[in-house]
Amino acid sequence: MKFAKLALLATAIAAVPVTANAQDAGTTVYGNDEAPIGTVEANEGGVVTVDTGKHKAPLPANLLAEREGQWTVNATKAQIDQMMDQQVAEANAKRDAALIEGAMVMSADGQPAGTIYTIDNDVDAIIVERDGGIITLKREHFAINPTGSLVALFSMDQLTANTVEVPEGAEIAVARRESRMEMEETETETEEAAMEETEGANAEG
Repeated sequence: MKFAKLALLATAIAAVPVTANAQDAGTTVYGNDEAPIGTVEANEGGVVTVDTGKHKAPLPANLLAEREGQWTVNATKAQIDQMMDQQVAEANAKRDAALIEGAMVMSADGQPAGTIYTIDNDVDAIIVERDGGIITLKREHFAINPTGSLVALFSMDQLTANTVEVPEGAEIAVARRESRMEMEETETETEEAAMEETEGANAEG
């Protein structure tokens, strides 16, 4: 679930001379190289969201123009994807810097949701401690909102519905998965032990 749109691409794309106002969902948008950039997913509040196949790029409607029956923008798909890559990387860097133990977390609908209890990067598990228990989320489930707060990308109702009660005195921990190498080593040790027992039995016989 998206909490907030990434920054608009207005500053990176030169405006075109004709203002566009009503692109319909499903309409193909073309670049200045006449190649398709993507299709319109939504058109709300002066922002046209174009699905490039890699990103859902929010473009100000006044950057699009209708030419010869086609909606166009003065950029290429590669340029828009590159700008979106940069914005996603910057947003993820801010999120990662805020994901620390003890950090306060807000819900997507703006309510205090708890604090980060522990982070296990090995299994991508982030435990949020709440009044009613704990909930385990992934890194991708967090973002930074426009005011700079750390937000879990779920509503308070969703977080509450998935919160697990912790019995009094119980230890909160993340179950770690064995790595493939550790599993293979364990299997090898078991096989060697079995072979030794078989050889010993044969020698006694």
